[in-house]
Amino acid sequence: MGRVTERRKVLRIRGGAVSSRPDTLVAEEPLEIRLNGKPLAITMRTPGDDFALAAGFLVSEGVLATAADLRNIVYCAGATGEGGANTYNVVDVKTAPGVVIPDITLERNVYTTSSCGLCGKASLDAVRTTARHPIADTPPLRVEPELLASLPDRLRASQRVFDRTGGLHAAALFDERGELLDVREDVGRHNAVDKLVGRALQRGDLPLSRTVLLVSGRASFELAQKAVMAGIPMLAAVSAPSSLAVDLAAETGLTLVGFLRGSSMNVYAGEERIAVRAAAAGA
Repeated sequence: MGRVTERRKVLRIRGGAVSSRPDTLVAEEPLEIRLNGKPLAITMRTPGDDFALAAGFLVSEGVLATAADLRNIVYCAGATGEGGANTYNVVDVKTAPGVVIPDITLERNVYTTSSCGLCGKASLDAVRTTARHPIADTPPLRVEPELLASLPDRLRASQRVFDRTGGLHAAALFDERGELLDVREDVGRHNAVDKLVGRALQRGDLPLSRTVLLVSGRASFELAQKAVMAGIPMLAAVSAPSSLAVDLAAETGLTLVGFLRGSSMNVYAGEERIAVRAAAAGA
């Protein structure tokens, strides 16, 4: 298996003093995801939780919705490096009999990067996959702003690899009481979310209808889509959302919070889930 971190020699300059020392970097390697033996996508990721990443990716693609949809996931024995060693960089996801693969998934072979997620999709309609866990059908969730404000510090305290490298995004799931349910790190923010969702699918926990998803960077359209597809009713980000993320949130009923820093935040959609006092809401 690939390592989460690697060591590299660097020239360090601090206040005019020059030294040479090893530095810890986050590892980045390609992962090819195959669906029932056919190549589907390649993503640049931090090795680890590869099966969960693949499962979560296929949740966002509308292929998997429950643990029963998944037959198994295996590393491909034929993906070998020098000397015949398995690189552990190719996984094959086998769906259960009867699972219908969406046409858009069958028609495209995508390359994803650690920074932007899925690229090259033909149109906005192509990524508006029909959700199998509609957020509007879930029981109402109400979260106080003070609780939301406490979540980034809890996420930061759980970022063990970030402490060593400073080079990872993180995504965390919290319940409505603010308890940390799971946290994953990856060089790509979308991979971190896929790992969370994939682990939840493997445990049989989808839909995640009583949870809050917190991401360490911005809230892109793709991250909003991943939340919707997993049945997550609230997405919060420490940075800005994109306009398409806000549009998707408004259309699907997702609560979208951006610029979650200290006691400040912006609520872009789904404000009914934020338990603010009436006077404060109208100020």
